[in-house]
Amino acid sequence: TNCLTTVWKLFKNLSEDQQRYEKQLIFEHPAFVKLCQQLLRNSRRMTRGDLVFSLHAVVNLGVPQNTLLVQTLVRVCQEKLNQLDNRCISVLATTLAGLDKDKNVSALQAGLQLLVEQRIPSIRDIFILQNLMKCIGKDAPVFLKKKLEMAVLKEIDHLTFPNALRVFWALVAMNYCSVPILNACSKKIQENVHDAQFRQLILILEACNSLQYRNVKLFSALADYVNSTACLWDKRQVILFLSAFETLGFQPSELMGIFAEKVTEDPEFLNLKNLLIVLRVYSRLNYVPRQQKHLFFETLHSCLNKYLPQISDTELLKAVYSLCILGYLPHRALDELLQKDSRNELLLAGDLYKEQKEMMLRCVKTCMELDSPSFTKSAFVLTENSSSLVSLNLRKAREALIELLGDENMFRQNVQLPYKYHIDFEIRMDSDRKKVLPIAATDDRADSSVQRLAFLFVPLSAFCVGTTHPQGKLAMKKRHLNKLGYHVILVLNKKFQEMTDEDAVEFLKEKIYSENSFPFYEVAVQDNN
Repeated sequence: TNCLTTVWKLFKNLSEDQQRYEKQLIFEHPAFVKLCQQLLRNSRRMTRGDLVFSLHAVVNLGVPQNTLLVQTLVRVCQEKLNQLDNRCISVLATTLAGLDKDKNVSALQAGLQLLVEQRIPSIRDIFILQNLMKCIGKDAPVFLKKKLEMAVLKEIDHLTFPNALRVFWALVAMNYCSVPILNACSKKIQENVHDAQFRQLILILEACNSLQYRNVKLFSALADYVNSTACLWDKRQVILFLSAFETLGFQPSELMGIFAEKVTEDPEFLNLKNLLIVLRVYSRLNYVPRQQKHLFFETLHSCLNKYLPQISDTELLKAVYSLCILGYLPHRALDELLQKDSRNELLLAGDLYKEQKEMMLRCVKTCMELDSPSFTKSAFVLTENSSSLVSLNLRKAREALIELLGDENMFRQNVQLPYKYHIDFEIRMDSDRKKVLPIAATDDRADSSVQRLAFLFVPLSAFCVGTTHPQGKLAMKKRHLNKLGYHVILVLNKKFQEMTDEDAVEFLKEKIYSENSFPFYEVAVQDNN
């Protein structure tokens, strides 16, 4: 056992190429064959520790699972299962996680799961607990996951930074979002963020996404750390950070500002893959640098033009779509895209992503028209017939408007506009914002003195995490509705639904009649894990 374990410890620290070479030498060595034969003969007489550590070493050295040696060791472990202590259980669970399911392995896993359930109350070591969490996997019953969660919480005060990372990833392996554990791990990570390696930081963000866990303090701490040490990171590493934050919907504004400066100073490092990531990140998170905005756009446009001869149709559509969301029209790339569209090269029959591409192309064409400098705001917008049906989550708003305005003829609901835009409620007012006008009286009037208010009740996911900064699509819609002559009021639907009926009426009254009323998205939103 000592020999096998030492070989494994030396082997695991080698590079992949070295491992392939050394593995061949090990397997061909006559002493290794004798060692395996001796292990096979003595397996039933070994101590519990020697048994599980031998199996662990043999499996990790790459001895095939279907060999007599591995199958025998698995069966002996099953026979001696009740004799294993907590450390042996942890090692065995780790080993089984790396094996394919067969008759012997499945039987051992089932027995191990029962044993773990019995032993959990006696385990006080977080390292062992996280190992068990990782190894029982996502298919374990919920009650077992809950037992492990409670055991970890009992020892959470003894959590170290390395164990916090391990517990984080164990929860991912178990596909179990325990907010109390994650909050404790996040706090420990924040305290020790300077000790984290690049790969660990990325894995933390990926774990948060997998578990649908949103912790603004954790994200801010990681972003601040990367921002404060930006000079030490390779630009491609920063791109990976930004991409991970974008997946979470979190906008690290300072880091994005610094990186935008690096792009304008030296755009040569942007290959096509990184350019597409940067465009996607900045458009979805709706970030435009305050300084040198035009230079930033021109730099990205110039990079895109350089790759036009080699870019695929889908990549071209994504790139143009991202820039259009930000309100910038890349004319040369647009011409190329429209030529491909006219030749029916973009939307092919049978394409799994055809609907998504159609949406993106429609958005691009809308931006070409509404964001063009030649577009002039119309005082009269033709609207399609709206449905009288209101979705369940808007009934409270409808009732509040009727209570406030006295008549449902004083507003329109579920309004369909040109360019396939939709607004939840429309209200028309005089130029002083003092009086609400009946819809019927202003339907046929192209009167610039009539102010149109568009209420959009939007989900929390439409904003960047922890803020009320609208993400790209919502910001674009608001921009375009402004172009169509609407004053847009964004209402966070979740917050609105939590209001009492009286508060809801007062809230809408303030938004309708206040000339200086701020859109609801400018009000701070509490972080809710």
